Amino acid sequence: MRLAAIDIGSNAARLLISDVIPGTQAAPEFIKVALIRVPLRLGFDVFDKGEISAPKVDKIIKTIKSYKLLLDIYEVKHLKACATSAMRDAVNGTAIIKKVLEETGIQINIINGQEEASLIYENHVAENMTTEESYLYIDVGGGSTELTFFSDGKLIFKESFDIGTIRLLKGQVSEGMWDTMKEFIKTKTKGYHHVTAIGSGGNINKIFSLSKRKEGKPLTLELLREYYKEFSSLSLAQRMSIYKFREDRADVIVPALLIYINVMRWTDTEEIVVPKIGLADGLIHTLYEEVRLKEVEV
Repeated sequence: MRLAAIDIGSNAARLLISDVIPGTQAAPEFIKVALIRVPLRLGFDVFDKGEISAPKVDKIIKTIKSYKLLLDIYEVKHLKACATSAMRDAVNGTAIIKKVLEETGIQINIINGQEEASLIYENHVAENMTTEESYLYIDVGGGSTELTFFSDGKLIFKESFDIGTIRLLKGQVSEGMWDTMKEFIKTKTKGYHHVTAIGSGGNINKIFSLSKRKEGKPLTLELLREYYKEFSSLSLAQRMSIYKFREDRADVIVPALLIYINVMRWTDTEEIVVPKIGLADGLIHTLYEEVRLKEVEV
C-alpha cells in the first residue's frame, strides 16, 4: 500500500511518500519512498505581519501543484495533508486553503497544537521502549513546540507552546512565555521516574547527522550545549560555509537547540533519542489506520 502525507509547517513544506507492508502478527512496516522539502518560510510573513503575502501564496500553490504531479508519478492512492502554526495564525490561512483546494483538488486541514502533538505521537516510537521509563517527545517547529509525555506506557499529557524557531528569530517569545512552559513542564513531570527525551524535527535530525552517532544511540544534553555554543559564536555565513547548511537551516538551528536544551534541563533529562520521525510520519501512520479500517468495513 502506497501512502503520502503533506505537512506545511512554518519553515518548510514536506511531501513524504511511503510504502506500508502490513504485518500478519507484527506491526506494519513503513518504508520511505521519497521525501521532498521546500523551504516556504511562511512564519517569516505570519509572525511579522499576521498574514501570508501574495508571493508566498503563489509559492504554496506551485509547491502543492508540484507535489500533485509527484503523487501521480508515484501512483499514490491515499493522501493526508495538514498545515500547522503559521497557517493557523495567518488571517488569510483559511482563504489560502480554499484556494489550494480549488486549484489543485488537494484538501489541506489546518490543525491545532494538540492535534499536532497527537499526530507526532502516532509514530509509536515509544512502543519499542521499556514501560519502566518515562519519555518526553519534543517536536520543535518554526512556530511552536509540541510536547507529549508518557510514563509506564501511559500517556500523561500532550501540550503545544507558541515557542518556535522563527518566533524566536523574530523576537516574539517573551520571558513570560518561557516561564509558562517551564512551570508547566516542571509541574506535570514532577514525581515521575527518570525521563528520556525523544526528539523530532529537521534541526535535531541535522544535529544527529553531524554527531556521527550510530542509529539508536542518544545525544547527550552536554553535546547539544556544545553545538549551541559553537553555532552561536558563528555568523550565519560561517555556519553555512563550515557546516554546509542551507540558509533556511543555518538560521533556525540555534534557536532550535535552545528549545531542546531548555526542555531537557527542566525535566532533568541527560539524553535525547533521535529516531528521525516527524509530523509527516505521524500523518502516514494515521492515514494507514484510516485506510485499513475502511477496507475492513468493506
